[in-house]
Amino acid sequence: MTSVARQMAVKVPAVTAFFWIIKVLATTVGETFADFLNGNLASAFHLTDTQGLQVISALMGSALVIMLVFQFRARRYIPWVYWLTIVFVSVAGTLITDNLHDGLGVELWVTTLVFGVILIGVFVLWHRQEKSLAMKSITTTKREAYYWAAILFTFALGTSAGDQFAESFNLGFALSLVIFAAGIILAVVLWRTKVIGEITAFWIAYILTRPLGASLGDLLSQAPKAGGLGLGANNTSYIFLALILASVIYLSLTKKDEIKA
Repeated sequence: MTSVARQMAVKVPAVTAFFWIIKVLATTVGETFADFLNGNLASAFHLTDTQGLQVISALMGSALVIMLVFQFRARRYIPWVYWLTIVFVSVAGTLITDNLHDGLGVELWVTTLVFGVILIGVFVLWHRQEKSLAMKSITTTKREAYYWAAILFTFALGTSAGDQFAESFNLGFALSLVIFAAGIILAVVLWRTKVIGEITAFWIAYILTRPLGASLGDLLSQAPKAGGLGLGANNTSYIFLALILASVIYLSLTKKDEIKA
């Protein structure tokens, strides 16, 4: 590879246990932090839920654009830039679904189907033009753009699917969490037995960790009468943001998740 290609390659983390731990933490925060921001903003400025949702969506959308600029301009993998971008993508994915479902009344099965089709389209175009969906192959700006587009729609799809299972199917947060965890385990088993490839297994797990995290966030934060444990969106967000911060500081110091050139 050229020097520039190597610099691009290290802008994403290695897929280790740390990667999956922070990914689940970030997906949970995406669910609870959006509720936290919306509730507090609406209360502070006397906004309706719809108005608060719109304002928060604009603010978080702007923050996401800023973080993506930092990520694309970076010359190497910087843990805090990458993972803060992931957190904002997670929040944005939640807000996209919330705006469509809560704000515009679009049914969850429709948003799940639409986001699923869009995500498949992104993967097809990405693979057709770049021949690989592997993290290690993200060595150009074009591949990085496909990567972040795919991630955004995995979060939007995961939010929609998580709500679909818990609310529309009336399965509740705990059972939904178990179902998505079982799906991830199944993907690992299929990969280990060579039924599916490593990259396929990775993206299946990546997609399923989003509704898993969303179900976990709702289970912890929602009131007992709604099927949750009553921790609240505020406390859940504080705890998981603190865990993400501690993890990113550790990785910044140890560099355990850097892809070696």
